[in-house]
Amino acid sequence: MLRAWRAPPLARARPGAARGWARSAASEAAAESQEDSRYRDTVLLPRSRFPAQLPGRLQPETELKTQQKCGFLELYSWQRQRQTKQEFCLHDGPPYANGDPHVGHALNKILKDITNRFHVMRGYKVHYVPGWDCHGLPIELKALSEVKGVENLSPMEIRQRARAFAEKAIEKQKSAFIRWGIMADWANCYLTFDPKYEANQLRVFYKMYDKGLIYRDYKPVFWSPSTKTALAEAELEYNEQHVSRSVYMKFPLLKSPPKLTSVIDGSSPASVLVWTTQPWTVPANQAVCYMPDSAYSIVKCATTGQRLILAADRVESTAAALDTQFEVISTCKGADLADGSCAHPTIPGRVSPLLPANHVTMTKGTGLVHTAPAHGMEDYSVASHHQLPTDCLVDESGYFTEAAGPELKNKNVLEEGNEAVIKMLQAAGSLLKEEKFMHSYPYDWRTKTPIIIRASKQWFVNTADVKAAAQDVLKKVKVIPTSAVNRMLEMLDRRTFWCISRQRCWGVPIPAFYEKSTGECLMNSVTITDVIKIVEQQGTDAWWALPIEQLLSKEAVAKAGGRDVSDYVKGQDVLDIWFDSGTSWAHVLEGADQRADTYLEGKDQLGGWFQSSLLTSVAARKKAPYKTLVVHGFTLGEKGEKMSKSVGNVVDPDVVINGGEDHTKDPPYGADVLRWWVAESNVFTEVLIGPVVLNAARDDINKLRNTLRFMLGNVEGFNPETDSIPPAEMYIVDQYMLHLLHEYGSKVTEAYKQYDYSKVVRLLQAFCSRSLSNFYFSVIKDRLYCEEAKDPKRRSCQTVLAEALDVIVRSFAPILPHLAEEVFQYIPYKKDSEGVFRTGWINASSAWKKPGMEEAIEGACAMRDSFLGSISGKNALEYEVIIVIEPGLLFELMEALQAEETSSVSQLNEIMMASQTTLLSEIPKETPSDANIIKGTFLINLEGGDICEQSSYKVIARPIAKAKCPRCRRYTAESSSTPCPRCLQVLAAGKGST
Repeated sequence: MLRAWRAPPLARARPGAARGWARSAASEAAAESQEDSRYRDTVLLPRSRFPAQLPGRLQPETELKTQQKCGFLELYSWQRQRQTKQEFCLHDGPPYANGDPHVGHALNKILKDITNRFHVMRGYKVHYVPGWDCHGLPIELKALSEVKGVENLSPMEIRQRARAFAEKAIEKQKSAFIRWGIMADWANCYLTFDPKYEANQLRVFYKMYDKGLIYRDYKPVFWSPSTKTALAEAELEYNEQHVSRSVYMKFPLLKSPPKLTSVIDGSSPASVLVWTTQPWTVPANQAVCYMPDSAYSIVKCATTGQRLILAADRVESTAAALDTQFEVISTCKGADLADGSCAHPTIPGRVSPLLPANHVTMTKGTGLVHTAPAHGMEDYSVASHHQLPTDCLVDESGYFTEAAGPELKNKNVLEEGNEAVIKMLQAAGSLLKEEKFMHSYPYDWRTKTPIIIRASKQWFVNTADVKAAAQDVLKKVKVIPTSAVNRMLEMLDRRTFWCISRQRCWGVPIPAFYEKSTGECLMNSVTITDVIKIVEQQGTDAWWALPIEQLLSKEAVAKAGGRDVSDYVKGQDVLDIWFDSGTSWAHVLEGADQRADTYLEGKDQLGGWFQSSLLTSVAARKKAPYKTLVVHGFTLGEKGEKMSKSVGNVVDPDVVINGGEDHTKDPPYGADVLRWWVAESNVFTEVLIGPVVLNAARDDINKLRNTLRFMLGNVEGFNPETDSIPPAEMYIVDQYMLHLLHEYGSKVTEAYKQYDYSKVVRLLQAFCSRSLSNFYFSVIKDRLYCEEAKDPKRRSCQTVLAEALDVIVRSFAPILPHLAEEVFQYIPYKKDSEGVFRTGWINASSAWKKPGMEEAIEGACAMRDSFLGSISGKNALEYEVIIVIEPGLLFELMEALQAEETSSVSQLNEIMMASQTTLLSEIPKETPSDANIIKGTFLINLEGGDICEQSSYKVIARPIAKAKCPRCRRYTAESSSTPCPRCLQVLAAGKGST
């Protein structure tokens, strides 16, 4: 038995247009109970089994049934088999396989799925291969976190444990993505530890090496003592509250700069004054740098009488810091310090020259910079230019080596080593002051511990040689939002080299062999081809599992001029995981072009995957791997705070979908609520989520369901193939709605194309609320419920409802696929439907576009609003309305809606929502002097502005004298016990019910 709604009383007057979504069955039934129900069975009430909402567990359960019934898992392979030349490729940036799925995953994957589903519906063959980033230290650390005796594990044992951990994380994440409704080829994902993937990666590596873009060098890199490996800048996070032990120290002048000999009297010793936040680097000092263009002062210290040299701009602040006063003896240009030299403050006999450098700043310190080439990037550049040594006195664990001397050997540089250096400065009389200094300092983002800069032998990509080309091709890429491209260009600009080697074993090995006695690297086309063949068959485990004789051929050794394979050892470094994932284009993207239409990731990838993909692609083949970049923000708690377990504001997607242990606290929302949250958010900034946000999303979907239910209920008994009315024969208000539908479809399509899904949601809500529920549904209810079932007037609005239902469902289908497919199962005339996604995008006919029609309907609505506003809070059906318009264009437009002077069944009366409407060109003579006459104006603008006319109108509302019809409830009957003429005619036809 079909469940029927009861007909609601037609709108009570409120200011402006009738508001609110379609009324619920309960409220309509309550209103009906107060009315005469004798004719209830003759009224065509809406009928549908489609539920207005799915409370509790019903939502997730219904979604799972829908996924199964509608073939969610088969959709990707179905669309790949279509015969079409239109292809759309969204390359999936690999999430990291080291943990449970979280809302950041949900944001990213759902955005991608909305994009892909839209293109499937538009007829494209979508290429989307999901993947995972499987190597790297975080996985290794987690895999070994509960293992005792880690230091005794072999590389192969570590790799096996790391792989098993990654595989488990992948399966967990994959099942979550499938539950969210993500369309993909889940049986054929790409994993960065797949042998074929690793082989393709090594091919790109060698291409770059062969071009001279990859090299091995001894230079300072970001180094993590806690994990004993080099890090890329993208693997750092900055602690703004880090406290260093900063020192002011003096370097005694050994040789006065020639231009200052007249100022600096040899009988009065002088020193340069230096400030540093890293005292532990002083033993590695090789120079003191100055800024050539800045002014420097020679001062006399009031406390000690010492002569000191420092920047003129830093004299006052430095004196204050040292709690003394400086008397300025002389001022000179920085360039005048040239050719001077100082004594090293802790190592007797070592000379530290004064050298010019452009990295010296005047914002902090003394304007003179202690330079330790092994522990600073700029320091290293100075040393390279002036051929200074780059001696590193610190080992992989962050301890001073034997070369640092007996006082420092085996001391941790950031702890007791720092303390020891400060004491050495003090003993040498070089320390002027020590103080704590809070500043931003880089930490290892995995272990949350401070890093150091340390020189070591590493492999690098020479980004300086690729940077300009990368920036040029990036400027041709479409970036959304446009502001993101500047950030990425700036990051590229700052990047002089990229350290791609890591001192671990869970990763893709750098396929280098080293001559035992000289350390010379052996790598050429022969050696790399041999290794790649083995990797393609056995994976990179072979690098650790096989003896060198099976990896390096005698022929390759001979070709390189070597004697025997046994003279060589395998390299122990692996590739940075950014290089790992950054070469995914070489494995995943199809065709000769190997270029994706879109990469879509979070803003952290501007310095990560977006950049590593660009650099490797440009280096290997001089083009970008993507045409469009879409950059979204991060997820935060709904108050804008970071999510943390300690605060208790972490949102688990699984709990959102299925509910928590306590459903009153964590109700089950289903996946579509998660998807709606993603779509409605401004994803180009930070995205907020929490209980308030999720409740609002659920309420929005329930409002949408109510609108859909109204349409579903009112197309019962209607077959578009046989019952549709041609647009030209429709009521004008129905034609107007088709016009609005066409306009809505065009705007929604454009918003999807621009990846602006929040605009799609806004357009959907505005159309459902304003155009449909508040306006159209309100005015057509009498026609729907009270006309004869097959009357063309009723079929006219049913035709529109069927079209509106189709357009609306297709428009939100990429966002809410479960709801879209659920609705399609309840459409009475769709038998054995293929569903939403297999039947295409919005099909809003261009014939529906009739701009001139807007003037007639919107003019009538302006008068309707004046009428309803004048009887605020009262039932509009208890009134008749008189509209007075002087002869002209507006009057002619209203005549098209009501040909006769007075009518209770005209199109104009339907829009006015009164029981009767009279259209006149002048006010009736019998109008009382105290009548409430509402005046207004309406601007008619036709033919693109060629026809423009401002017309005035008057609206008079007065209580109607007729009785209330017991069937349609309008005041159009002669007696309250007898139906009105229209209803009598319908009843006489004997077809007033279904």
